[in-house]
Amino acid sequence: MNSKIYKTGQMRVRIIKSGLLSTVQDMGRTAGLPMAVPVSGVMDAYSARIANKAVGNAGEDAVIEFTYGGAVLEVETDILIACAGGGARLEIDKQMLPSGKPLFIPAGTIINLLNKPGGCRTYLAVAGGWNVPDVLDSKSTCLVAGFGGFEGRALQPGDVLSASGNLSALSQKILNSLKRTVVNCPKWQIPGRDASSSERKIIRVIRGHESGWFDEQSVGGFFAEPYKLSLKSNRMGYHLEGPLMARINKQELLSTAVTPGTIQVTGNGSLVLLMADCQTTGGYPRIAQVAAVDMPLCGQLQPGDELYFNEISWNEAERLYIEQEKHLHQLSATIENKYL
Repeated sequence: MNSKIYKTGQMRVRIIKSGLLSTVQDMGRTAGLPMAVPVSGVMDAYSARIANKAVGNAGEDAVIEFTYGGAVLEVETDILIACAGGGARLEIDKQMLPSGKPLFIPAGTIINLLNKPGGCRTYLAVAGGWNVPDVLDSKSTCLVAGFGGFEGRALQPGDVLSASGNLSALSQKILNSLKRTVVNCPKWQIPGRDASSSERKIIRVIRGHESGWFDEQSVGGFFAEPYKLSLKSNRMGYHLEGPLMARINKQELLSTAVTPGTIQVTGNGSLVLLMADCQTTGGYPRIAQVAAVDMPLCGQLQPGDELYFNEISWNEAERLYIEQEKHLHQLSATIENKYL
C-alpha cells in the first residue's frame, strides 16, 4: 500500500443530538494492561474496520461508535465518511445512505441516525481518522476511568469533532473521485455482516480454565440451552439470563486474568460475558472464552436477544480468525486496485 500522507484541511462535524451513547473508539488500549487499565475500544471491531477501509484509512483509526440511532450531526466542512454496523442507518433529507461505501458529504448537510432493527452499534469513520489525543497509545474512550477519546466522556450536543487532516494516498484518491457539490458515493460497496441473521445468535467459545469446576449437567446446559441478554448489560459486560451453573469445586479462585470475551460464573451461578470496558482481573471462575472472530457479533447483541454457545477448539478459533484477517486484507487490496 502507498504510505504517502497528504495534508488537507480538517474535516469537521458538530454533534446536534448525541443519541443514547456515542463515543470515540479505536481498536483498544492494550498498552495499559500492565497497569490494570481496561482495553476499551470498539465493541464490533469488524464493522469499525470496514468503515475505515471504505474511506482508505488504516483499520485501527479512531471512529465514532453510536449505540442505536437518535443522533444528529451537522457537517461543517466538506467531508469523506463511511459507516458500518447494525445499530442505525444514516439519512440525509429522508434519503437513506448506504453503509460500507465512502460518502462525500458537502458542508452544511445534516445527517440523521435512525434506528435499524437487528443490531446495536454503528461506526462512523472519516478520512484520516478522528483527531483526539493518544492516551497510552490509544484514542479510545475509557468511560469507567474518564480518559481518552473526546475529553474522556460520551459525546454531547455542541461537541465538534475534527479529522486528523492526514490522508493516505488512497483516501485522497477516493476524495478526489467523489468530490461534488452534492452527496456522492461510488458504485462499489463492502458487504457487512447481516446483524439480523440467525448466525449471530450462535457464539463460538473455547472452554475456560475453570470449566471443570462445574457438574456435567451444568456444562451440558451451557452448550445446549439458550441464554438471554439482560437489561443489566453495558460496555463492561453482559449479564445473561438462563440456566444456573452448579459448582462441584468449592475452592476460592485468586484474582486472575480476564479479557473481553471471558465468560465468568458469579457466586449464584449466573453468567457474565465481559466486554470492551471490563476489568483486567477477576475472582469468578471462567467457564469459557468467546472466540475472537465472534466478538463483533457479541458487540451487536441487544437486551432480550437469545444466544447459544457452541464449543470449538483453540486451533479452530485460530483458523477462523486467520481466515477473517485474510478476507479483510483482500478487501483492502481490492479497494486499492480500483484507484490505481
